[in-house]
Amino acid sequence: MTGHKKGPPRRGGKGGMGRGPETVGIGPATAGYGAETAGYGAETAGYGTGTPGPPAGGTRRPARSSGRLRAVRLGPADVVRLGGPGLRTRPLRVFLSALGIAIGVAAMIAVVGISGSGQAEVDRKLDALGTNLLRVAPGESLSGDAAKLPMESVAMIDRVPPVRQVAATGSTEANIYRNDHIAIGRTGSLDVLAAGPDLLPAVGGHLRTGRWLDPATEKYPAVVLGATAAQRLDVHTPGTRVWLGGRWFSLVGVLDPMPLAPELDSTALVGWPAAKTYLRFDGHPSTVYVRTENSQVTSVRAVLAATANPAKPSEVQVSRPSDALAAREATKSALTGLLLGLGGVALLVGGVGVGNTMVISVLERRPEIGLRRALGATKGQIRTQFVTESLLLSLLGGLGGTVLGTLITAGYALSRDWPTVVPVWASAAGIGSTLLIGMIAGLYPAVRASRLAPTEALSGT
Repeated sequence: MTGHKKGPPRRGGKGGMGRGPETVGIGPATAGYGAETAGYGAETAGYGTGTPGPPAGGTRRPARSSGRLRAVRLGPADVVRLGGPGLRTRPLRVFLSALGIAIGVAAMIAVVGISGSGQAEVDRKLDALGTNLLRVAPGESLSGDAAKLPMESVAMIDRVPPVRQVAATGSTEANIYRNDHIAIGRTGSLDVLAAGPDLLPAVGGHLRTGRWLDPATEKYPAVVLGATAAQRLDVHTPGTRVWLGGRWFSLVGVLDPMPLAPELDSTALVGWPAAKTYLRFDGHPSTVYVRTENSQVTSVRAVLAATANPAKPSEVQVSRPSDALAAREATKSALTGLLLGLGGVALLVGGVGVGNTMVISVLERRPEIGLRRALGATKGQIRTQFVTESLLLSLLGGLGGTVLGTLITAGYALSRDWPTVVPVWASAAGIGSTLLIGMIAGLYPAVRASRLAPTEALSGT
C-alpha cells in the first residue's frame, strides 16, 4: 500500500522473536524438532542466530544451554538389567554353556584341593610322628660286601647328649608261615626281625590289636606282626599260632602301618633274647632308630656314622625317614601339574562354548539390536550389553564350578580321613579366569552386534 509509513523494526530484528527462518518456530535446526541441537537456534543458546536482546519488560531471560544430545549413561545396575534378560530367555543353552565352564573350574579346584588336603595330611602326620627320627643302617664295604654294625653301636649312639631314644632291629635268617603245611620258600616276602621293648615308642608306632613285646614276652616264642605281614598271613587274632623258624610262635599283637618306618610293616618281630635263643640270631643290629632333640637333628646326623662304627664310618648309612615321606608327597606335584593342565583345557573348551552361545545370540537378536539402535542406543551400549551377558554366563559357570570342586575335594578328603583344604587363591583364580575367558569370548560377538546398522538389523538382512 502506497503512502504507508514504514514503522520501526520490532525489537530483536531479524534474529529476534519474529517468524524468520532462523527463529524459534519449526525450523530444521531447532531443539524442539531438530535432530542435532539442544537449543532453539542452530548454533546459539538463545532464540535467534545472534545474541538476543532483553524482552520488553527489560529483564533478560535465562540463556538455554547449547550442545548436542548426549546418550544416557548406564550404571552397573542398568548394565546387569540389560544383560540378564538375554540369559533368562534361553535357559537350556545357558545351562549347557555354563556347564562347560563349571567342569573346567571344578577340575582345577578339585586337583588343587585334593593335593592341598594330601599335603595337610602329611603335615599332620609329621607333626604327630615328629621329624626328629634318624635311621642308621649298614652300607657296603670297600669290596662291595654287605657291612655290619657293631654290637655296641646302640650303646655308643645312646651316649650322644642330644639323643633322646635309641632302638634297634636285627635281621635273622628265619622264615614265617601261616602253619607248618606251607611249602618252604613261600614266605610272602616277609622278614623276621629281632626287636626290643623300646622300638615301638622310638618309631612312633601303634598297636592295632594285642600287646607289644615287654620284658616278660621278649624271652619267649612270642611274635608281633606288622600290618602288611598280618594281612598276607591272614592272622589277626592274638593267641593264634604261626610257624616261625621251624617251631610254633604265639601271636601277641598286630601293628598299625608305620609311616616313618614302612619297612616294619612287612616283618614279624620277636624279642631280642628270644631271637638269640630260638633263631640263632648273632646280635648285630641291622637298623638303629634314633630320636633326637628337634633343634639338634642336623648336628646329630653329622656324627652318627662315626659314632655307630668308629672304625669304618664310611660303611654306615644315615637317613631321615621324614625326608623320604615329604619327598613322596613332592613327587605328586608333577601329576598335580598335569591334572591342572587338563582342567585348564576344559576351561578353555567352556570358553569356546560361551563364545559360540554369544555369536548365535547376536544372530538371533538382530531385530532387537536394530530397534534399540533406532531408539537411540549407542554402539558402546550394545557392546556393553553383550559383554555383560557373556560375563554373567561365565560367572554362573565359575560359581557352579567352585561349589562342585569344593564338594569333590571334601568328599575325597572325608573318604580318606584327610583334612579338607581348598585354598582361597584357587577359588579366586577359578572365578577370575572364568571372567577373563568370558570377556574374551564375548568381545567379538559384542563388537559384531554394535556394528549392525539399525536399518540392516530391522530388515533382517
